[in-house]
Amino acid sequence: MSNRSIIIMVLVLVGATAYLLLKGDGDIDMGGEKHGAEAAHMEEAKKDAPAAPVAPAAAPAADAKK
Repeated sequence: MSNRSIIIMVLVLVGATAYLLLKGDGDIDMGGEKHGAEAAHMEEAKKDAPAAPVAPAAAPAADAKK
């Protein structure tokens, strides 16, 4: 492979990566681990999230006793 083709390939990959990062709908945070005020916001979001539904494992056992 020549140097010219390697440079072209790298430029195409860099361009495609930049396009995907800029046009993507994901919220990408490259800031690393959060401490302080940012971490407090995450704890509030966890509290506001709805609780997981209780598994109906006990319901069939109650029906079997009848």
